[in-house]
Amino acid sequence: MHKSGYLFLGLFLSFIGMMTACKPGGKHSANTAATTSIYNQSTIAPLSEKIAAEPKNAGNYYNRGLALHKLQQDSLALKDFNKAFTLDSTKAEYMSAIGDLLFEHKDVSGSIKWLERALQYNPSDVRAHLKLAKAMIFTQEYPKAFAEVNTVLRNDAFNPEGYFLKGIIYKELKDTGKAISSFQTCINVAPYYREAMVQLGMLYTQKDDPMGIRYLENAFKLDTTDMMPLYAKALYLQNKQQYEPAKKEYHNIILHDPQYTDALFGMGWILLQQDSLEKAHRQFDLVTKVEPNNAKAYYNRGLCSELMNQKTDALKDYEQALTFDKNMPQAKEGVKRLGK
Repeated sequence: MHKSGYLFLGLFLSFIGMMTACKPGGKHSANTAATTSIYNQSTIAPLSEKIAAEPKNAGNYYNRGLALHKLQQDSLALKDFNKAFTLDSTKAEYMSAIGDLLFEHKDVSGSIKWLERALQYNPSDVRAHLKLAKAMIFTQEYPKAFAEVNTVLRNDAFNPEGYFLKGIIYKELKDTGKAISSFQTCINVAPYYREAMVQLGMLYTQKDDPMGIRYLENAFKLDTTDMMPLYAKALYLQNKQQYEPAKKEYHNIILHDPQYTDALFGMGWILLQQDSLEKAHRQFDLVTKVEPNNAKAYYNRGLCSELMNQKTDALKDYEQALTFDKNMPQAKEGVKRLGK
C-alpha cells in the first residue's frame, strides 16, 4: 500500500553510515563538496562562522544542529548535537535533541537512553517527557507512557500534545470512548491540532458515525498536501458500499497525487465489484508500476485478467503475487485453477 514509513534497523544504519569517514577517492570528494554546499547555505553559514570563532562553545554546535535539522540534514545535525554534548555534558537539551533525532530515525532503544539521561539533569523537560512517552507507546509500555504524559499535564493542564498522546494510548488499549474523549480535549485546548482531528475522524467512522467525515474534511483543509484524511473518508464510503461517492474521493486523491497507491487500489477494487474489468485492470496495473512488490495488486490484476478470459496473463500475475507473498491463499487458488 501507500508508502509511509513512518525499515527500522536498516534506516538507522544507513543514517549512521552517512556520518562515518569515507575512504579517500571520488566518493569522499563528492560527499565533502555536498557537505560544504550545505554549510554555505544562508541559514547555516553564520552559525558555522560562530563555530569557527568559538570552537569550544557547545551552544554554537547545538544551534547549528537545530538549523540543520530544519533542513532535513539529520546526519550532520546529529554530528553537531554529539559535539555539543562532548563539549558540555551537563546540558539536558543536548541529550534531549540527540534522543529526539534518534527516535525520528527509529532507533528507539538509543533514543530512550538519551531521553532518560536528559530527564536526570532536567526533570521538567517537557519535550523529553513527551518524546519518551512516544517511545514507550512504540514499545507498548503503556503505564510508563501514561506516567510521562501525566507528569507533563500536572504541570501544564493545557498541553495539547499530552492529551493527544493519551488518546493514542487509549486507542492502542482499544478503549475507544476514552480515546475519543482525549482527542476531543486536545482539540478543545488547540482547535487546529490536525492529528487529533484525523484520529477522531477515523474513530468515529469506525463507529459508523457520520461525524467522522466532518473531522476528516476539516483535517484535510488544514493541510491539502496530505491525502490521508481523504483516503480515510473514501474508505468509509467504500465500506458502506457507497461506491460512487467513494470513487469521487479516490479520483480527487489521484488528481492531487497520481502515485497514491491506496487510492489507485481502492478505485480498482470498486471497479472490480462493478464489473468494469478493463478499468479495474488498469488501476491495479498502475499500482504495480508504483509499487513493483505489491502482491495484492498483482493478484487483483490477475483476477481481472482471468475474468476477461485472459488466463495466461492471469496465471503470470498469480505466480508473481506469490513471489512477494508466498502464503497468499487467493493467489495459490488461482495458480491451482489455471496451472498445468
